[in-house]
Amino acid sequence: MASAMLPDIGSRRVGRLTPHPTAPNPAPSQGISDHMPRRKPRGRPLDGWLIIDKPPGLTSTDVVNRVRRAFDAQKAGHGGTLDPLATGVLPIAFGAATKTVPYVMDGTKLYRFTLRFGEARDTDDADGKITAISEIRPTDDQIRAQLPQFIGDIMQIPPIFSAVKVAGERAYDMAREGRPPALEPRPARVDSFELIERPGLDTAIFEVASGKGVYMRSLARDLAIACGTLGHIAALRRLRVGPFTAEQSIPLDKFATTAEAPPASPDLLLPVATALADIPALALTEAEASGLRHGQAISLVTLMGRIPGNAEPSGGLVRAMAGSRVVGLARLQDGWMKPERLL
Repeated sequence: MASAMLPDIGSRRVGRLTPHPTAPNPAPSQGISDHMPRRKPRGRPLDGWLIIDKPPGLTSTDVVNRVRRAFDAQKAGHGGTLDPLATGVLPIAFGAATKTVPYVMDGTKLYRFTLRFGEARDTDDADGKITAISEIRPTDDQIRAQLPQFIGDIMQIPPIFSAVKVAGERAYDMAREGRPPALEPRPARVDSFELIERPGLDTAIFEVASGKGVYMRSLARDLAIACGTLGHIAALRRLRVGPFTAEQSIPLDKFATTAEAPPASPDLLLPVATALADIPALALTEAEASGLRHGQAISLVTLMGRIPGNAEPSGGLVRAMAGSRVVGLARLQDGWMKPERLL
């Protein structure tokens, strides 16, 4: 079983950055000079986002490595892990876009999954071993009657094959070694949970919109139990991550990774600021933008009439704009707009 994600749901390891596979490590100091020039990193310094339609059978890190080689890029990472079994939207960040990964991972995710009734599996998905069987198959009405308890702010026990740490160890490592941990419930937010299709008595298809920290495998497992039976995820597809949708995604097999193939075109990358499209925009003058770039806070009194209606004035995040340019992200707090992340 492949490694599991940080609760960004449906996946098993938090989005992480990985250096170019051939990038040299800095040589240890040998007393020759404290000012020896660093060797230039291998690869092209690209900035932007690429939205991949992840195929089944690969880890998210596998996808990042293949795409980075295809573009000959210096630096790349992903915006939220998907399990090997899962398919769909996997945002890949290049260069400066990696600074915006946390905001993408905080965005709403949309998933579609198939729940297979009658079998519990140790991984809570089809890649695991069967641990128990039930002959009970709930009706559509019985399923719908249980859905409301899984919507809103809920408490959820992660799968034992997950990246949750227990006394410094990853839960999936403990489970593989035959020491499955007893995990504590964790808070999660589910915005919607709908039954959309019933192909047969054994399976049901659902769509879920959720925030950060929700495991689809746990939702499927717990819903089956609430219906008086057992179950696991048979198929999982991510349709959206923050502002990125399936319609923007490109199949991974479009990118050649042979040594003879030329690097993929940077024209395929979306702008870095695309990741921030879900964050309310606030227009600044050039003088205000310059001050923000230098770390200066701006009084909200000065910005009256320009603060977007969907921005939370007590701790909310806004996208500071100077014309069509994104200056950065700022926090509305204590009567001030304070710079948080400059781009």
